[in-house]
Amino acid sequence: QVQLEESGGGSAQAGGSLTLSCLVSPNIDDMSVAWFRQAPGKEREGVSAFHTSKRSGYSDSVKGRFTISRDLAKNTLYLQMNDLRPEDTAMYYCAAEKWVTWSLLLESDSYNSWGQGTQVTVSS
Repeated sequence: QVQLEESGGGSAQAGGSLTLSCLVSPNIDDMSVAWFRQAPGKEREGVSAFHTSKRSGYSDSVKGRFTISRDLAKNTLYLQMNDLRPEDTAMYYCAAEKWVTWSLLLESDSYNSWGQGTQVTVSS
């Protein structure tokens, strides 16, 4: 059974930075792992993901500002978020799945294992 635990959320000013972490158990190496976010009243949105093919993808809304990475030794996925904007305010979730089609990398239905989420709030 896959377990995921996010950390690192908090508050930031517009233009600031935050780094989110997601501890993946038992093993991150053979899974596609992703970050999603959901703002109040909005649908869950795929932000970024790392595919088992070693490729990564980003939504257009965060491309050039956010960077996804992973530390295999620590079984941890990261999301470095720079140049934060108020519209980045949301609950951020980590997700993992063993088999994900590349074209569906940022679709929430591609993932069956989810963390509890960590809140990110960006003020102007």
